Amino acid sequence: MLAQYKGRRSSSMCPSTMGRSPCCEKAHTNRGAWTKEEDQLLIAYIKAHGEGCWRSLPKAAGLQRCGKSCRLRWINYLRPDLKRGNFTGEEDELIIKLHRMIGNKWSVIAGRLPGRTDNEIKNYWNTHIKRKLIARGIDPKTHLPIDGCSDHSALSSDRQTVSVAAAPQSEETLQPSVENRLQTICFCYRLGFQGSEACSCHKSYTKSFVSFQYPPLEEGQQA
Repeated sequence: MLAQYKGRRSSSMCPSTMGRSPCCEKAHTNRGAWTKEEDQLLIAYIKAHGEGCWRSLPKAAGLQRCGKSCRLRWINYLRPDLKRGNFTGEEDELIIKLHRMIGNKWSVIAGRLPGRTDNEIKNYWNTHIKRKLIARGIDPKTHLPIDGCSDHSALSSDRQTVSVAAAPQSEETLQPSVENRLQTICFCYRLGFQGSEACSCHKSYTKSFVSFQYPPLEEGQQA
């Protein structure tokens, strides 16, 4: 019997009916554009008392607004440290760098740009920086080169690899080492029986070269 009610909440358990009033009450709050008088009331209150709790601030400041509306109005338009005007080139590059690292976390990015708001940076990204990256041949989502640019780079790399592989080798590389040559000399040649039927040495080795390394035995000399 209790299983079918598991996970459900009754009206007495909801936060709005447990003594906590909702942020906005339609009958008592304004939803239109902010007036100059409302801006002055909000500025004067925060200068005198600080931001404090946004939920209780509107009533204390004499505003018919919800706490969220007051917070956004202050952060995005009224706070004194806001920057006005166009973004600088340094700000553009910092936004691009941070977006490449953390993505669309605009509030975190705004924390690294004093005087700029998250909503302002988001709008600027969508209207300006995206176009700038595309003009550079960079995908704004992945920050990787667009296909045409990456193919060109890969082609250049392949050409360099082919040129290195096709380069002629030096004579020292092509010629076998002395040790490799000596390993091909048969045992009969070392004993002085070169040219016999049992000798299987390569004909290309000269007697002077072999005699210098392995002199043949003379008559009367013991092996």
